[in-house]
Amino acid sequence: MRTMKLGTSTLEVPVIAVGCMRINSLDKSEAEQFVQTALDEGANFFDHADIYGAGACEEIFADAIHMDNNIREKIILQSKCGIRQGMFDFSKEHILNSVDAILKRLRTDYLDILLLHRPDTLVEPEEVAEAFDILESSGKVRHFGVSNQTPMQIQLLKKAVKQPLVANQLQLSITNANMISQGFNVNMENEAAVNRDGLILDYCRLNDITIQPWSPFQYGFFEGVFLGSDKFPELNQKIDEIASKYEVSNTTIAIAWLLRHPAHMQPVIGTMNIDRLKDCIKAGDVHLTREDWYAIYRAAGNMLP
Repeated sequence: MRTMKLGTSTLEVPVIAVGCMRINSLDKSEAEQFVQTALDEGANFFDHADIYGAGACEEIFADAIHMDNNIREKIILQSKCGIRQGMFDFSKEHILNSVDAILKRLRTDYLDILLLHRPDTLVEPEEVAEAFDILESSGKVRHFGVSNQTPMQIQLLKKAVKQPLVANQLQLSITNANMISQGFNVNMENEAAVNRDGLILDYCRLNDITIQPWSPFQYGFFEGVFLGSDKFPELNQKIDEIASKYEVSNTTIAIAWLLRHPAHMQPVIGTMNIDRLKDCIKAGDVHLTREDWYAIYRAAGNMLP
């Protein structure tokens, strides 16, 4: 699979990240087959979070991949922490305890990347900095990033944190493209012009922070998948037309649309279906034309001013 540099790091990663939030929906043999297929296809970047399956997903993954020192050096592991029942928590104590628990469940000594999962308004950047320093110096975490954060929230962390923040995981899909749409509608009196995220797309590009789009097939928050949905007939017609042109599936085109953006994004796919996994991976070899990209954008109901 085609690879890219993650943020400002020297870490070479696949352009597709395999999300493991739903791996607990598979039985043991299915999980083993899914993980092995990902490896065979060159998709060796696996995204986790301590809340997925209340931690069970990390344990299931470790079993499925038969974690040992040999396999560990062949894969890239990312996990997230900071969400607790009824609250968010970026305290030093919680971050350190969370990482220890993550490493135990994944049966490894280190994470390649740790992301802070959801912004904690009670965050004290100095505490985060202390936690990151301990994790880095102990070798438990090699790279750090955030998830669902605005430019100013990142800047607040960087006031104290010395490690580069290499990634920001954000919701983005063809139908959930506000971070793109607001860039077209500058100074316009319409809904698309509303700046809801502080121009996070431009900020990440300027600061070489890799955007990792999550839920790349979803519309709304978790309302459903737009592919094949009767709510998006024009979009599906256009995607199918372009998929036929490139001789790939509609799934491949939906991911290729994200990869076409020059921000060099790394979509996090959540499918547990092996055929769809392969279709997603094929997107790394598809380069949409400018005309195709804009045609899909408009077909989703996104208007150009």
